[in-house]
Amino acid sequence: MGGPPLSRDAGEGHRSAAEPPEQTHRWAAGIEYLGGRYGGWQAQQDRASVQAELEAALSSVADHPVRTQAAGRTDAGVHAFGQVVHFDSSSPRSVYAWVLGTNSRLPPDVSVRWVREVPADFSARHSAFMRSYRYVIHNHRARSALLAERASWITPALDAAAMHRAAQALLGERDFSAYRAAECQSSTPMRNVESITVFRRDDFVVMDIRANAFLHHMVRNIMGVLLEIGQARRAESWAGEVLEGRDRSRGGMTAPGQGLYFMGPEYPERFGLPGPAQPWFPA
Repeated sequence: MGGPPLSRDAGEGHRSAAEPPEQTHRWAAGIEYLGGRYGGWQAQQDRASVQAELEAALSSVADHPVRTQAAGRTDAGVHAFGQVVHFDSSSPRSVYAWVLGTNSRLPPDVSVRWVREVPADFSARHSAFMRSYRYVIHNHRARSALLAERASWITPALDAAAMHRAAQALLGERDFSAYRAAECQSSTPMRNVESITVFRRDDFVVMDIRANAFLHHMVRNIMGVLLEIGQARRAESWAGEVLEGRDRSRGGMTAPGQGLYFMGPEYPERFGLPGPAQPWFPA
């Protein structure tokens, strides 16, 4: 009995000096969620968030704390077809273990769609060179119970063609001070909008917008202006006039968050990641 006590290094759970250190891997993941019951993407102390739900599930699978960085921070009520995050882990998990294990620990309104291992220099936020959003309006006299929190509801008939024509004044690299929220923390109001398309599909009016990046509330403020034009309350030229004025107080309302979907970011081909999700809503 007895004998010399085991050293701390030799005890269970301690790595021998001869063992190599655990290797950390960086992973990227595509996330889909309905934002209706969340205060937004970013973790908050007083409200539920998508980030907190995802990190808790990933940490359980990894068996160590996991922190994520996202391509974009969506607001309260905003949804995502293709949010992308990255995280680091030293746990020896397969792609399938990350996807299936994490989804088994997530609530029904958040889902991991894919996971890929990426180089250590990959950043979900900083490596993205383009981002896309879709805004969906249910344009009907009667509200839909099935579309609650999944689309904005506007009863007056909207002229989608006029909205589309007006939106073309926002293309290019421009100063979007008039379309940013007062609390926006970006160091510059300059953004480069590559394309904006507004179209009608049956009882839906849809706006697809693609840019290098977006300011806080930028898409929702653009839609607020276009809604005024779509109802013939303002001339088509108003969208460009608001932009040139660089004054947020001269713009329209901020459109509701529940009609907005983050389609996803785009990355250089060398990372081998899927492109933005293909929208299936509305069909």
